[in-house]
Amino acid sequence: MTLKQLEAFYWAATCLNFTVAAERVHLSISSLSKRIAELEVSLGTLLFDRSGRSAELTPHGELLLPRVRALLHDAAQLQQVIGQSTGLQGRCRIGFGELSGLTWLPKLVQKVAELHPALQLEPHTDIGQVLEQRIVDGELDCVVIAGPSSRSTLAFERVAQVRFVWAASEAFLVKAGTDLPQRLVREQMLIALPEGSGATRILDEWLSGQSMSVERRLSCNSWGAVVGMVAEGLGFTYMPHGWAEALQARGMLRILSAGNALAPLTYTVQWRRDDVRPLITEMRKIIKSVIDFSAPRCLC
Repeated sequence: MTLKQLEAFYWAATCLNFTVAAERVHLSISSLSKRIAELEVSLGTLLFDRSGRSAELTPHGELLLPRVRALLHDAAQLQQVIGQSTGLQGRCRIGFGELSGLTWLPKLVQKVAELHPALQLEPHTDIGQVLEQRIVDGELDCVVIAGPSSRSTLAFERVAQVRFVWAASEAFLVKAGTDLPQRLVREQMLIALPEGSGATRILDEWLSGQSMSVERRLSCNSWGAVVGMVAEGLGFTYMPHGWAEALQARGMLRILSAGNALAPLTYTVQWRRDDVRPLITEMRKIIKSVIDFSAPRCLC
């Protein structure tokens, strides 16, 4: 029995499938399966039932899993203590929304490179709903998205809060004949991120408080595209205050001060509750030290 065999078993048991697990340990699927088979031989029992379309843990596999998790945790801590001069090693797959990619991601990449030069950071961008599922499936190590997780298998920590404001171009407002968000929602085109993104939570809360619904909506999964269309006068939107201020200073948009304010949006780091690797603890610490949703540097 070896640590590599136990690692192959752990990820195969906790990831969506063997393909994802093989990627996590940098092996081919055949090599991953070989290590698991070798572990089964050394233990004298089957850990996976392979008779169905997908491999399922046997009772012996279920019994082994928490013990392997504890062993890998101890091994990771030992490796971190002995190799603390060089920092963490391997890969870290982190997910976040486009807003994070446009603001604080460069600071994160720089900080990780300084503290852990042997750690390969792999950023992935998508809407919150998709990222949350990817971390459940084992495809990502941690994610930074809006709001707490509703899944019992995920843990989360609050790391930032962002204030959103209504905004539109001056030409659009003149044509609309109003700068009241309530009237704009009833009469004009709202351009915003699609359902499933974290930012839609504050819109839904605002609409509920106003007893309203959006009459016309254009959904786009890119903040840059949303802002570009709004700047061209195609509709109105809601967006982070810092970003809106920078665009207002350039004369591209105007922040709408009238109407009820939108609630601030809390961002959290999320990770699998059963993932106790030092990597997760360290990444949470680094993220909290660099996260900042101020306007992108290109707008400052």
